[in-house]
Amino acid sequence: MIAIIDYGMGNLHSVSKAVERLGVDAVVTSDEGELMQADGAILPGVGAFGDAMHNLRDTGLGEAVRYYAQSGKPLLGICLGMQLLFAESEEHGHHEGLGLLPGRVVRFQGDYKVPHMGWNKLQFEQPQHPLFSGLEEGHVYFVHSYHVKPEQPSDLLATTDYYQPVTAIVGRGQVFGMQFHPEKSGPLGMRLLDNYLKLVQNRIPV
Repeated sequence: MIAIIDYGMGNLHSVSKAVERLGVDAVVTSDEGELMQADGAILPGVGAFGDAMHNLRDTGLGEAVRYYAQSGKPLLGICLGMQLLFAESEEHGHHEGLGLLPGRVVRFQGDYKVPHMGWNKLQFEQPQHPLFSGLEEGHVYFVHSYHVKPEQPSDLLATTDYYQPVTAIVGRGQVFGMQFHPEKSGPLGMRLLDNYLKLVQNRIPV
């Protein structure tokens, strides 16, 4: 079973339906006990970093997510959910994140359109990673004004190009993140989500 974490700011319906379309049971939950019983979890997110962390702290889900990840079970952050995995963000001030991965979230800076919005091609920085098993590089859909600067190059699994290399997929151990919404990113997005679910089911070893 996959737990989709409900802290009041996620794109819950589309994520849960995508998981179910891939043949895996999903539950949308804000219950810590239910989360800990899950085989894998997804932390979605839409909105501002500071508001999301406020909700996670107030509900106690922030500590629950940290404990879940530290237990070694697979966790996938999507969009804002990926950004929350990192140590800090500069979005509307300084905010501490979940701190599961070292790095910070910064705003796009330059003479170009912000937010970054549209279909962009992924470049697999670690093409042998099991998350990319059976896949070829292709396009996925992005909508974001802030992007992640990981501290450790080894955490960077895939990038895209938007006037600079932009972090698209991250991973360390059983903690993963996708800046785009895989469930809204066509066949490649769904196959990436499917590979994550296979990792959860131990059908692809990390």
